[in-house]
Amino acid sequence: MSHYCDLAPGHPFHGPYHDHEYGFPVADDDTLFERLALEINQAGLSWLTVLKKRDAFQAAFEGFAVDRVAAYGEAERARLLADAGIIRNRLKVDAVIHNAGVIQALRAEHGSFRTWLEAHHPRSHADWVKLFKRTFRFTGPEIVGEFLMSSGFLPGAHRDDCPVQARILAAGPAWQRG
Repeated sequence: MSHYCDLAPGHPFHGPYHDHEYGFPVADDDTLFERLALEINQAGLSWLTVLKKRDAFQAAFEGFAVDRVAAYGEAERARLLADAGIIRNRLKVDAVIHNAGVIQALRAEHGSFRTWLEAHHPRSHADWVKLFKRTFRFTGPEIVGEFLMSSGFLPGAHRDDCPVQARILAAGPAWQRG
């Protein structure tokens, strides 16, 4: 089985994500929200499809500003579903908007989405999936696992011999604190 570390280096879309984002700790709630939204949109599709549409997603969802997306109503939903630059799946669009509201509630209670994640760390993948299914929409095992690996809460984003892994370890991902 090939690993992302074999495929990504030098690739115009996978390379920058692999080298500078995937697996590194993320502190910013809007960035965490973007990662969750992108993982939701990847379901049933290739990660390359999502990366190619990432700029369009960022524009369509206004930089994934949690408060702005949480306030979306029918007009914004219709705009998103008509936007050929993104993945126009009603369940996914509705989940992203709904989850922005969930993140607002988590921030009100915990101070930030990141703080909520930290409060539940460490946890097994299975326990994370249960928590996410109770908390968010459209979050199955693959989505939850990739979201948590991409943001440094679960290990496995890179092989141990991948040069990026040393930089991730230096950044102190949550999984390293176990």
